[in-house]
Amino acid sequence: MRLKSLISLVLLSTLTANASFAEGERAGDFDYYVLALSWSPNWCALEGDDRNSPQCDDDADFGWVMHGLWPQYHRGWPSYCNNAARPPSRSMTAAMADIMGTSGSAWYQWKKHGTCAGLSAEDFYDTARTAYDSINRPALLRKLDKQVTLPASLIEEAFLKDNPQLEADGVTVTCRSNRIQEVRICLSKDLDPIKCGSDVIKDCTAKSAVFDPIR
Repeated sequence: MRLKSLISLVLLSTLTANASFAEGERAGDFDYYVLALSWSPNWCALEGDDRNSPQCDDDADFGWVMHGLWPQYHRGWPSYCNNAARPPSRSMTAAMADIMGTSGSAWYQWKKHGTCAGLSAEDFYDTARTAYDSINRPALLRKLDKQVTLPASLIEEAFLKDNPQLEADGVTVTCRSNRIQEVRICLSKDLDPIKCGSDVIKDCTAKSAVFDPIR
């Protein structure tokens, strides 16, 4: 009997813990944003080329694209929230392709993350563009003409140098398959730089991460 009670308590604890990360939360209920900037040439090498994404065309000229503006809790994040707002039109998603790579990416980011912001689709995209425009993407990185390997920390240093309003604990760099993947910047609901939560600020520690040049 004691064993059965113990198992029940463990199961209840597990379900309760997972509930905070469940999908379908209430729109607008979050603590801050994470602005995720993806280095397009590396994403293309890892995924985009296999998908024949137009983001990876030779003449696309994409560098740092906005992966998304993600509502975030101090621990965990909401997704696919209950939101009565009208979905974005094709023209609205197409208008975001210049900073998000493709209209499909803009649509997906609205569906998974934008619905959690408590905004209309138009206002969410406007907020996302404002957040993107508020960050200087280091011009030096666009000037590379060949693939290089570098410490991931160098990417963070470049962003901090070009954005004096940012602090190290509000910026994190991620890697995937030993390539620089993203720079993630934590912003308040008013888009002011803030400290990232403990589950966001996990920097890539690679000493020789691959960084591809713009195509």
